[in-house]
Amino acid sequence: MERRSSHVKKTIPQTESQRPWLKVVLLLLTSVCLGLVILWRYTDSEDDITEVLAHQSETVQKRFFEVPCSEDYENHKGFAGCTPTKCGRALTDILITSVEAKTMQRLPSWTCTLELFQWELTLSICTVTSVMQSKIFFLWRTFSCTGDLANPPENYQLKKRKAPIQVPYEARDIRQRIQGEIAQSFGISASNLYLTKPTFFSRMNNTAAKTIHDEYWHPHVDKVTYGSFDYTSLLYLSDYAKDFGGGRFVFIDEGANKTIEPRIGRVSFFTSGSENLHRVEKVRWGTRYAITISFTCNPEHGIGDPSLT
Repeated sequence: MERRSSHVKKTIPQTESQRPWLKVVLLLLTSVCLGLVILWRYTDSEDDITEVLAHQSETVQKRFFEVPCSEDYENHKGFAGCTPTKCGRALTDILITSVEAKTMQRLPSWTCTLELFQWELTLSICTVTSVMQSKIFFLWRTFSCTGDLANPPENYQLKKRKAPIQVPYEARDIRQRIQGEIAQSFGISASNLYLTKPTFFSRMNNTAAKTIHDEYWHPHVDKVTYGSFDYTSLLYLSDYAKDFGGGRFVFIDEGANKTIEPRIGRVSFFTSGSENLHRVEKVRWGTRYAITISFTCNPEHGIGDPSLT
């Protein structure tokens, strides 16, 4: 018995001497795992996304998600056969080809925007009234772009000129296809829809915001923000997780956030009222390109074909 107990006494200190190392290893493993979880959460999203309506990696024929209409439309003049009575959000990847989308992204509109504002911006917006109306693509002098125009950088020069750009296909056809898809999805007549302003290109990157107008990530309602909007659509010109990180489109529903991952050529569209409160995640890296194409039921707010003289 004495030998056995002495043996135990000898082994106990040896075991206890190993425990601090074991604790250190476990602590390190726990820290690494926690760090990976935090990194994954940050990389995945800044939002608490509960559902991805469409991943970038998949090709969607068409998806429609109906939601109850808000009261926003009751505060505006209604138009029978057009003002939303069926509300929701939808998307399709087969309406616009990737070739068409890539061509739109390569148009010199981005160069023109950067010529107007010769420094990097978080958000560059180029409002073009004729982009979906004519084969001749005009960038007018009346740009709506972000930037501190009161304090421009040195050698800043605003080029007050029109820049005609030939496009290799009918840009009008893109607008008509999107308009027809919206009409079909919401059970209205395409002839009752009118292109409205602002219809614009957007270019987003991770540069620090210089003014509040650069902070594109705040939640908003298009019908409240713009007034004339009844239906909003977005044509994405770059790919999420390939061309940029972050920058997903997020619908903010009660108790849940739902996202659409941008995919080049993907068209998403939705009724513009409070039923579709939304925001865009901050772009963390790369550059996100898209075109917002908006429609109204009020012909007084419609955009006509511009003069090409």
